[in-house]
Amino acid sequence: MNDARYVETNARLPMLLSRIKPTGSPYQRHRPGCVITAMWWMHWPCLFPQHGRGPKHTRRIALERWQQRIVHDQPAALLRGLFHSDGARVANWATRPLKNGVTRRYAYPRWQFSNRSDDIHRICQDALDLAGVPWRRSSAVHTSVSTRAGVAALDALIGPKR
Repeated sequence: MNDARYVETNARLPMLLSRIKPTGSPYQRHRPGCVITAMWWMHWPCLFPQHGRGPKHTRRIALERWQQRIVHDQPAALLRGLFHSDGARVANWATRPLKNGVTRRYAYPRWQFSNRSDDIHRICQDALDLAGVPWRRSSAVHTSVSTRAGVAALDALIGPKR
């Protein structure tokens, strides 16, 4: 399920599914505010062994060795998927007191990845490390990329969320 506002992503998803399984038949259902893209295939659990019953944050999530090799070679692809699905590029703000007693407020861009699973945060953080993008765990549910250099690097790696 994806937000209907991301028109380019929703248009690209059936093509990506067809690349994974060329004989498959991806389909989309439109619901108020969202687009559901799906394709039935009995081998999805082979590609995503992390899938299972119950909430992700209550069970162990770990990459298999073959998945780790792919992420090592292509961390940007994983980061794009993580930040475009469960992340956002936001305008953060901060205040700074000036010498004359006046407080100045300024805004700066920042990427935030949100998830309740510590395991998924660890996977995201490891990929950020591989890509050389500085990050910090800003709360129990957020991993943030806030430095000017980090935001620029992540922008270049994953592009805008559309």
